[in-house]
Amino acid sequence: MDMNDIFFIDQHTTVPLAFLHHRLDIVLAKLFPEFSRTLLQQWIRDGGVQINGQITREPKTKLHGGEKLQIVAKRSQVENPKPEAIPLDIIYEDEAILVVNKPAGLVTHPGAGQPNGTLQNALLYHVPSLEYLPRAGIVHRLDKHTSGLLVVAKTLQARTSLVRQLQKRTLKRQYEGIVVGKIISGGSIDAPLKRHPKYRTRMAVSESGRPAITHYRVKERFAAHTVLTIMLETGRTHQIRVHLAYIHHPLVGDPVYEGRLRIPPHARGELVSALSHFKRQALHAERLELLHPITKEALAWQVPLPPDMETLKRVFRLE
Repeated sequence: MDMNDIFFIDQHTTVPLAFLHHRLDIVLAKLFPEFSRTLLQQWIRDGGVQINGQITREPKTKLHGGEKLQIVAKRSQVENPKPEAIPLDIIYEDEAILVVNKPAGLVTHPGAGQPNGTLQNALLYHVPSLEYLPRAGIVHRLDKHTSGLLVVAKTLQARTSLVRQLQKRTLKRQYEGIVVGKIISGGSIDAPLKRHPKYRTRMAVSESGRPAITHYRVKERFAAHTVLTIMLETGRTHQIRVHLAYIHHPLVGDPVYEGRLRIPPHARGELVSALSHFKRQALHAERLELLHPITKEALAWQVPLPPDMETLKRVFRLE
C-alpha cells in the first residue's frame, strides 16, 4: 500500500466483553467516537478494518468481546477534497483549534452536487495538515445559508475532545433568528426529527424520529416579525428551521420551510422589497462556548449579525 494512500495507520483496540453480540460498526463508533459511524461503515466496506488480523467488509458483523480491532483506512475523494484559496474570517486560532465566522452561501463540506468551493476546501488550504483528519477537523456544521461561528479541530486529540463535548452538550451554540409572526414569550420545542418521507432533502417532525430540543427567548418584537435568541440542546440536521416552522413561526426567507413569501398587510414599499429580496433563512450562529481541548479553559466567542440581517431589522423598525 502506497503511504500516500494512508488515512490513519494503526488505530487499534481490544473489544470489551460488554460488547457481546454487538455489531462491528456500532462498537467502533463507541470505541472511536472521533469518527462518525457513517465514515466507519465506509472504512469497513473498503477493507480498512481488521478483526484479529483478518479483513472484514460487513458492518453488521457480530462481536463476542476480546477481539483485536485495527483500522488502517484509506482516503476517499469526498473525505479529502482539494485545497482552495477561499478567504476565511478567522476569529481565533492556536495549535489545537480554529474558530471561523462562516458567511451565508458557503457550504460547510463537500457532498453530492458540491465537490468543491466549500469551507472544507478553504481549511485545507489554510492548514494543509488537516487532510489527515476526517472532514478536515470539522465537528459540527452550519447549513449553506446560515452564517456564523464554527469550531475546527487541528489535531486528532482536539477533535476527539470536541466530539465528546458535543455529545455531553458542553459545547454550546447560540443563534439569532428572525421569524415570521409575533411571539409573546420564550419557550422550548421538544419534537423528534427524521428524514422527510417524501422530500429526502428535508427533515420533518415525527414520533419515530431522533430526539430534538430547541430553546428560544424573545429578543425584539416588530409589527409582524420577532427576533429570537435560540439555543440548541441537540444538533439535528435543520433542527432550528424545522422546529420554528413546526410552531408556525418559520425563519424569514427560509427557502425550504417557510412556504410562500409572507408579506404583512399594509406593508410599505421598503418592507415589501426587503422581504422579497431576502433569499436565505434569517439565521446566524452568533455565540460559541467550549472547553479548550488542551488547557480545559472555558472559552467563548461572539460575532455580530451580518449586514443583510441587520438591514432587515432596520427596515422592520421603520415599519
